[in-house]
Amino acid sequence: MVTLYHVPGARSMRTLWLLHELGIDFELVLLPFKMSALRHPDYLAVHPLGRVPALMHEGRVVFESGALAQYLSHHFPKAGLGRAPDHPEWGEWLQWIHYAETIAVHAAALVQQTVFIKPEDRSPAVADLEGKRLIKALEVLERHLEARTFMLAGGFSAADTSIGYSVHLAKGFKSLEAFANLVAYYGRICERPAFQKTLAADSEMPAPF
Repeated sequence: MVTLYHVPGARSMRTLWLLHELGIDFELVLLPFKMSALRHPDYLAVHPLGRVPALMHEGRVVFESGALAQYLSHHFPKAGLGRAPDHPEWGEWLQWIHYAETIAVHAAALVQQTVFIKPEDRSPAVADLEGKRLIKALEVLERHLEARTFMLAGGFSAADTSIGYSVHLAKGFKSLEAFANLVAYYGRICERPAFQKTLAADSEMPAPF
């Protein structure tokens, strides 16, 4: 059995979405975005930093969403969402799985500046800089998605659950209006039943931002 520890709206959304795409049975443990839950000794025994995602499988705990995309794609290959090392798309697949975090880190900085830091302690300069960096990161996707349906020419993969989540997060802070290819890509993502299931699961508990 696979068990996923998840906070709605957080990076663990990538893993939850991937699990739905894989079509496997799993247990979902929903955690509130509260330090009392994430820093509780019971959860720190699962993830030493008290963060999500964390996944238990076959007596093993794995965390970091990029690593989990690789791990799950390897262990559940029938869905065809991974790429083996001898596959011509393997390097590109790895690249986009981890590029997703480049996007998310700038969006996360904006989350800090707009939600978690007290108004009097916020930095307009930091928010402006991270906003510009986020736009630059999205521009890379816009160029890449020219004449492409998904991130890889070979079709939908775990690279899309990784990138797709980051785009979903980014659009809460920056308009995608100037990015026609990215808007079309996000529209295709939103049509996927597995993505819709993920959003439905997150609606059971308020997102942290």
